[in-house]
Amino acid sequence: MNLANYHIDKSWALFLDRDGVINRRIEDDYVKSMDEFVFLEQVPESLKKLKEIFGRIFIVTNQQGIGKGLMSPGDLEIVHAYMLNEIEKVGGKVDQVFFCPELNETNHPDRKPQIGMALKAKSEFPEIDFSKSIMVGDSISDMEFGKNAGMKTVFITAQSEKFAGTNVDAICESLANFTDSIINE
Repeated sequence: MNLANYHIDKSWALFLDRDGVINRRIEDDYVKSMDEFVFLEQVPESLKKLKEIFGRIFIVTNQQGIGKGLMSPGDLEIVHAYMLNEIEKVGGKVDQVFFCPELNETNHPDRKPQIGMALKAKSEFPEIDFSKSIMVGDSISDMEFGKNAGMKTVFITAQSEKFAGTNVDAICESLANFTDSIINE
């Protein structure tokens, strides 16, 4: 994806998945406490750089660990407060974190790949134009969420050859790699 073709500026919004993009994903489990939350390499610094490029930055995350009773909304709030504080310490900023606690099988309108969290972001920040938005995620449901809302999509994976030809606009190895590609274009 040649991002330079899109003339990304402060009129654009960036939507980010959390687990696997911002922090280390725990296989077959959930980040249930601050102690389990580990930033991926260069993420806070990348968010500082991205703040200079995008007008709005959001995190949209499915959190069915709440729906399964493995954690409470308060537990998640503590994790997110820690995450946002660490990002702000280096000069980064996330405008809002949206989450869906519903179980996968409920097919809830807020659960990705449904676009409820995008619509909530637009209701709180009416200037958002989904055609001038990018969704960065590490799952097919993240990519479907972005496409369903009319956004550009960037798939985060270390196995780019495995996903070549997938219906995404770009593939990057990490959020830091995505950030560098935008800055360098």
